[in-house]
Amino acid sequence: MPSRTPRTLLTALAALALLTAGPAFAAPAPDTRAAAAAWDTDRAAAAHAVNPAAVTASGSENADTSAGRAFDGNGSTRWSSDFSDTAWIRVDLGSTIRVDRVVLDWEAAYGKRYVLEASKNGTDWTPFFTETAGTGGSVTAHTYPQEVTARYVRLRGVERATPWGYSLWSMRVYGGEPAPASTTRTNLALNHPAYANYYQHAGNSPAFVTDGGRPADLKADISRWSSDWNANRWVSVDLGATATIDTVDLYWEAAYAVDYELQVSDDNRTWRTVYRPSAAEVASRRADVKSPAEAAGLHDAIRLPQPVTGRYVRMLGKERRSFHNPAPATAQFGYSLYEFEVWGTGGSAAAAYPALPAEQPGTYRTTFFDDFTTSGLDRSKWRVVRTGTEMGSVNGEAQAYVDSPDTIRTENGALVLSAKYCKGCTQAGGGTYDFTSGRVDTHTRFDFTYGKVSARMKLPVGDGFWPAFWLLGSDVDDPSVGWPSSGETDIMENIGYADWTSTALHGPGYSADGNIGARQTYPGGGRADEWHTYAVEWTPTTMRFFVDDRLVQETTRNKLESTRGQWVFGHNQYVILNLALGGAYPAGWNKVTTPYWGLPQSSVDRIAGGGVRAEVDWVRVEQKG
Repeated sequence: MPSRTPRTLLTALAALALLTAGPAFAAPAPDTRAAAAAWDTDRAAAAHAVNPAAVTASGSENADTSAGRAFDGNGSTRWSSDFSDTAWIRVDLGSTIRVDRVVLDWEAAYGKRYVLEASKNGTDWTPFFTETAGTGGSVTAHTYPQEVTARYVRLRGVERATPWGYSLWSMRVYGGEPAPASTTRTNLALNHPAYANYYQHAGNSPAFVTDGGRPADLKADISRWSSDWNANRWVSVDLGATATIDTVDLYWEAAYAVDYELQVSDDNRTWRTVYRPSAAEVASRRADVKSPAEAAGLHDAIRLPQPVTGRYVRMLGKERRSFHNPAPATAQFGYSLYEFEVWGTGGSAAAAYPALPAEQPGTYRTTFFDDFTTSGLDRSKWRVVRTGTEMGSVNGEAQAYVDSPDTIRTENGALVLSAKYCKGCTQAGGGTYDFTSGRVDTHTRFDFTYGKVSARMKLPVGDGFWPAFWLLGSDVDDPSVGWPSSGETDIMENIGYADWTSTALHGPGYSADGNIGARQTYPGGGRADEWHTYAVEWTPTTMRFFVDDRLVQETTRNKLESTRGQWVFGHNQYVILNLALGGAYPAGWNKVTTPYWGLPQSSVDRIAGGGVRAEVDWVRVEQKG
């Protein structure tokens, strides 16, 4: 199904512009270049006309691969640059618009490193997307939550992936002119900044609720905001200045709100409720339960009893729709909204997304350190986590975490987390366990935002042994947040293999098997059961992971939000050390199903014999300030 109705497509043939994605309750499918157009002609905004002379480049391989070929709407023609790393191509959009995304369809000669830049005058350029490890194919760079208003857009090469030039089948720019201040009644929200507390992934950000695109049947999977799966979610629009509002139109996809509040605000902090569906309307919407394939959306045309004033307008969800999953069972997904129209007078086109956080000034200083030289665990620094008390059973793991010197102790200046086996001996959280192990964290003792976090560790080697050193968002236990919206930073995970560990980030749109991660192999024959230092440098703009001071993964906020989903690492996290046994991650690699998931008999025998343990020499957190 088509992903979204194009609002402004800068190409001669807008019919080539499509993305594909799953429904509100599924992961997005890959983008595609050659799909046929399927937008609603009643709601499709006119494409900006691009004069071939308005597309320029640093050079071209030959006359048949000139710059204009990337904008001619022909999927079989292309621009190919001269053979230079610093080659570029730029387009004059003809007017200044708010850009919401750029789609690049690479030929085999793609860019390994490149930058997308915006300019209002064609001279002063601001980068809005930076690629450092390109792999070609079709790349969609979303701009949310950046402010990108431009008349000119440029792709500037930094490093080619091949000896040839940069080669693009097409380069497509989407956006539209923000609604200006108006003395006559109009949709003041069109192309204005929109916000949400959470969204499903980059292709369903709140930016799409003001882009003017929606399907006539309110069913097709096109341009929309989709929240994560939680009732307490909101989406709001900034009108730019105080407005007098008489009507709000909400065009819902099938995953609509059964109950919600419309609110207005003057300062984006204090909200006044101006509308809520009646009890009868809520009951009717609640009773409309269908399968996802059969369900369609709703148009809520809300004429307010009397005009209200405010700069910001918000939909605050209270109850989500239910779907047969299949009948008679039901399930609830997120809220999904095609379009949020606010009708009235006033407003201003000057509304803009705020600047994103920059790097912190200052030098690093140690704010947390433990070298485990005390006679026992220092509980002023560490909380012992127990299955059935501080946490439940997770990931299909075989162990129960317990508070015992058998599983958590200090020994020879190190923290030791040990695994123990005793058939049916442990009752925890309503379950019976054959294994026990240790888990400690700094939650409520030391929760922090940003810093260098490191530990020196020695790990057990054997199928299904799963030690980890990681960070978890401090709001994970808040039922209105939960995982993965809390964020998770895996500094080191090992699942029993001697030669490699892994790093990963988890958040909305990039969690579980879809995380943003990497595997690291020890150089020079190193092994996991030797001492190594694992670390992350967490800043407002970047996550950098290290093994023995060697950079093994670098993920920027810019690339994460442009291509995957919401950056949820701007708030407190806490440190966790644990030794799990079996479960989803090991089983995904070793394919073991018996006698325990991910844990073969040979590993069970080793645990029973004693000596399966993870050791931690020290843990350090350094912060600026």
